[in-house]
Amino acid sequence: MATLPYNSQLSDTAGHPLSSLLAINRLDESEKERIYSRLLPQRLRDVLGLTGGSLCNSAGERLVTIIAPQGLPLVRIEARSKPVDSIVVFFLELSDTQFHQMELSFCIIRDPAAPRYAVDVDEKGDNNWFASHGRNIPEELRAMRAGLFPNQTHHGLQLFVTFFPLLERFTDSLGIQMIVAEPLTYDNAIRYEKYGFDYLRGKRLMREIDREFQPGGRYFSRLDGSNPFRMPGMDRTVIGRSWAIHDGIMDEPWDEIQIYRMIGAPAAINTFPGREEAQR
Repeated sequence: MATLPYNSQLSDTAGHPLSSLLAINRLDESEKERIYSRLLPQRLRDVLGLTGGSLCNSAGERLVTIIAPQGLPLVRIEARSKPVDSIVVFFLELSDTQFHQMELSFCIIRDPAAPRYAVDVDEKGDNNWFASHGRNIPEELRAMRAGLFPNQTHHGLQLFVTFFPLLERFTDSLGIQMIVAEPLTYDNAIRYEKYGFDYLRGKRLMREIDREFQPGGRYFSRLDGSNPFRMPGMDRTVIGRSWAIHDGIMDEPWDEIQIYRMIGAPAAINTFPGREEAQR
């Protein structure tokens, strides 16, 4: 049962209540698309030029792909500015968990008009799987100097602020009370804190990171100017810390951070209270 104000239980066209992605994926394609389309922010529709409530532009070109296989508890939504464009403007992957939670597996939002920074491939041009299989240092330097965070290939569209309420209401309409995620980078974790997420696992590490970036801390002392990712002063901003962590400044790998958000009950977690806003 939905709990948010002015929200209601999601049902199929026959009036049967739906309580999971697995249940939605049993429906026919047109109904699945109708339901999952509610996760697309209006501004994304405006940027892509989608007409009405459709997934096509005024030329009739389909720009949004919804992958929701019957029998599987997941959905993937991909939106492009052109049907054959390799750049995905909006990429979303959600899945059900065995504990009746909504897992926000991926959400990537890119400005298709922004310059590309090839941080997602190594210097040979091969996919580096979020820098776990090699880095492209020249492109990372370009990206960092342009104000991007680790693993960002483009500037975003500032759409998450309008997308997340849609996700919360969608999750609530299925009678699910918790959204879970695994932030891939330090800046992702800090960003999720702003949206009311707390930690299932990793709060100790986040507190330790803040402590060790303080004057006298281990990570603070390693911001010695030995390379561009470890410059003095990077301790004061989220982007600076995130690039230093990406560069391996920590004593342990960034891994196994798990966060959660209760529907209608945002937490008030702030593991970097003294941060300064980066100048862009």
